[in-house]
Amino acid sequence: MPAAPNLRAVAAVLLAPLVVTLALWAFAWPAARIAPRDLPVGIAGAAPAAEQLRERFERQEGAFEIHRYADEAAARAAIEDRVVYGAVVITAQGPRLLTASAAGPVVSQLLAGAVTAAVPSEGGIPVTDVVAAPEADPRGSALGASVLPLTLAGVAAGAIVTLLKLRGARAALTLLGAAALVGVAATAVTHSWLGVVTGDWWTEAGAVGLTVGAIGAAVAGFAALLGTPGIGVGALLMVLLGNSFSGVTSAPELLPEPVGALGQWLPPGAGGSLLRSVAFFDGSAAGGPAVVLALWTLLGLTAVLVGGRGRPESAAPRTGSDASAPEPALNG
Repeated sequence: MPAAPNLRAVAAVLLAPLVVTLALWAFAWPAARIAPRDLPVGIAGAAPAAEQLRERFERQEGAFEIHRYADEAAARAAIEDRVVYGAVVITAQGPRLLTASAAGPVVSQLLAGAVTAAVPSEGGIPVTDVVAAPEADPRGSALGASVLPLTLAGVAAGAIVTLLKLRGARAALTLLGAAALVGVAATAVTHSWLGVVTGDWWTEAGAVGLTVGAIGAAVAGFAALLGTPGIGVGALLMVLLGNSFSGVTSAPELLPEPVGALGQWLPPGAGGSLLRSVAFFDGSAAGGPAVVLALWTLLGLTAVLVGGRGRPESAAPRTGSDASAPEPALNG
């Protein structure tokens, strides 16, 4: 009947703009709405001047989450522990801004503008970069660009395991082995060759491997529960939402709500935060992202193991001699 092909043609025509619209919503909308939303910032120094500055920041309702510190040393420690993205220190010579470009150059620039607006100064406000981004990647663009390839690697691992019809423990071990090798290979490129991450080599490799493993396990887990279409479900969740909502090119607190928080519960966002922590901050604030990745890995592998029970890895083809052999006759 001609109606069925016509309907398929109409569906194909409508599918392309729908996919483009969803992709633009996921990628372009958060980028177009970058602004501070409860961004953790510290204020240190003498009480009267510090409180005045705090009031100026709080006039921007919902933009900043203010943390008070007694002195510059405490503010520096908070930045190094990833409690705040930066801090304003009130001194007798005037205010000074402490930033951490390694936590996100976009945030450092935003803080500099916000402090300048809140505390006008003819000579400008001195800025100290407490945890600087590496010289090989001063804008953090290489680290931001690394999330998508890692996401695609995880999706590919989950898809390959599914399409090869690996089941049970063999599928789980394949996913873990692939993730470990990707972690080593990616760290060799980003650390040893490009120099865009500067932490402990094996810790970085573990963070990358855990990220890829969580994504691969999730995709394979969806496929084990839903069949082959589960690969598409996992890919859309990880690439369309996970990658675009990761906040690795800016900061989760700069994305529209609830996108920033949601992105940190998905493996690409958690993986980006974990890699930043181990690469530049000696593992500070790495616990939360590591737990998120471990949960995705555990749930995905559980689905793979449960979904593979009682299902053969592949149907063994019959040889020509087997296929042509007659069935034995039954003597009546």
